[in-house]
Amino acid sequence: MPRSKGIQEQMRTKVIEIYQSGKGYKAISKALGLRRTTVRAIIHKWQKHGTVVNLPRSGRPTKITPRAQRQLIREATKDPRTTSKEQQASLASIKVSVHDSTIRKRLGKNSLHGRFPRRKPLLSKKNIKARLDFAKKHLNDCQDFWENTLWTDETKVELFGRCVSRYIWRKSNTAFQKKNIIPTVKYGGGSVMVWGCFAASGPGRLAVIDGTMNSTVYQNPEGECPAICSSTQAEAILGAAAGQ
Repeated sequence: MPRSKGIQEQMRTKVIEIYQSGKGYKAISKALGLRRTTVRAIIHKWQKHGTVVNLPRSGRPTKITPRAQRQLIREATKDPRTTSKEQQASLASIKVSVHDSTIRKRLGKNSLHGRFPRRKPLLSKKNIKARLDFAKKHLNDCQDFWENTLWTDETKVELFGRCVSRYIWRKSNTAFQKKNIIPTVKYGGGSVMVWGCFAASGPGRLAVIDGTMNSTVYQNPEGECPAICSSTQAEAILGAAAGQ
């Protein structure tokens, strides 16, 4: 039998107001057109909980015990790359059998969400210190300085598609913590190495590096590498590489 439509909160409040004025169940029932049992239930709830709003219902109890939940959070925090399937097997060792989707939901309720890890350059402590020193040194430089600065970088384009990584478990605003990123390096096989630059006036040309990238090539790609192309040609090269 379908559940009947509940009494609106405004009507329940009216029941309590009349009850507090000294009226009985029968008088309230007649005045508001409600069943006497309904009036009694509203008043009993108000006397017990001090409110007439709908209270949270308990629902089905979770299959994950407090101990199992602590284990899930501990493992996901220690190793963000662990999968829900791996955690499912881990819970089985303490005799807790749940679906992997239940594990994902439980981690989500504890602010641990599945996200693709960010890919950032592998930086040593020396690199980090040098970057911070550079930023502090030029913090108050004038606009003319930055308009005459050339920014350069090199990158590797995978010939056989991007190196796909599985999800990681992390909380909000922790994307750039060391354990939550994939460090990238500027070497390896099966790829095309390109060098590029930009300034305040716009982007420069793109150099396809044929061979090993070293400090000499990095500082003078046009002198060391003949494969210099326009931005249109560069887009074609990168598009072809990505489509392999």
